[in-house]
Parts: sequence; structure tokens; C-alpha cells
Amino acid sequence: MPLLSQYARKRKVSYFTRELPKEARILEVGCGDGWFGVQLKSAGYKNYVGLDLKAPADIVGDILEWKGIGLHPESFDVIIAFELVEHVDCFQEFFDLLRPGGLLMLTSPIPHMDWACKLLERLGLNQKRTSPHDHLLYFKNVRTFEPLEIKTVGGMAQWGRFMKPATS
Repeated sequence: MPLLSQYARKRKVSYFTRELPKEARILEVGCGDGWFGVQLKSAGYKNYVGLDLKAPADIVGDILEWKGIGLHPESFDVIIAFELVEHVDCFQEFFDLLRPGGLLMLTSPIPHMDWACKLLERLGLNQKRTSPHDHLLYFKNVRTFEPLEIKTVGGMAQWGRFMKPATS
């Protein structure tokens, strides 16, 4: 695991769990090797589900096909997607799966700094991308969700906490 990726993982756990209720129904989309779920479960979160295109996810499948893989509308309190939305436009799916008032927690490169992420990948300092960043966007432009907090991390990443409006 590249050094910068290890450091980022520790910071993500601290930042994204600080106000996360232990009883929350959590879906992590693009969970990869499951590292965040392991952290949550060891901290006492019992209602976590990881979704990814391949194992070891709890559910192996595509978020764009959520109806066909056994997920139900408005069935999650929290959706977490680290380094995912730059790969696939799945905001409508997030909206459909979150309950009203639910939280959406995201990380993604800042679009104009993606070149620096590529450079760090080539140097082996951060994790290599799994597919092209065809859907880069600035979190300030996310629609359908109310921004609660958007911050820049390390000059290259954006981390955001959003809420689905209580009435849609």
C-alpha cells in the first residue's frame, strides 16, 4: 500500500466516522478490499454493507444495477463512496437508495488537480486508478443533495458530506 494512501485511509476513518451513529444502515459503494468496512465493524458498526464489482465485497455487483442485486429504495441512512464518483455517474442511484435526510459521504480528486494524482501514481506514492476519471466534478456542483461540508485535502482531493433532502 503506497504511503500517501495509508495516510489518507487513517484520515478518512477519523473524518467520516466522527458523527456517524453506530446504528446507521451504511452502504459503501466501491469498497475495494474492504478496509473501511473492517474499520467500521471493529468500531462497533453492525449495519455495514460493502458493494463492489468484485469480491471480497458483501455484495458483488454494479451500483447502476442496484435493483437487480437485492438493494431497496431508501434503505440506507448513509452511503459512502471513496474515489468512485470520478469513475461513474451514480448520483441518481445514491439518491434512490438513501432515505430522506440520509448522508452521502464522498471523496474524489479535485478536477483541475487530477494531473497531480496521475503523477503521484506514476511515482508509486498513491494508489493507482482502476479506470479512467471520466466523471470528474467539483463537489460544489453536486445537485440533488444538500452540501453539509466540502473540504480540500492535500491540495488535490475533495471530501464532502451531503444530505438527501427530507422531502424530495
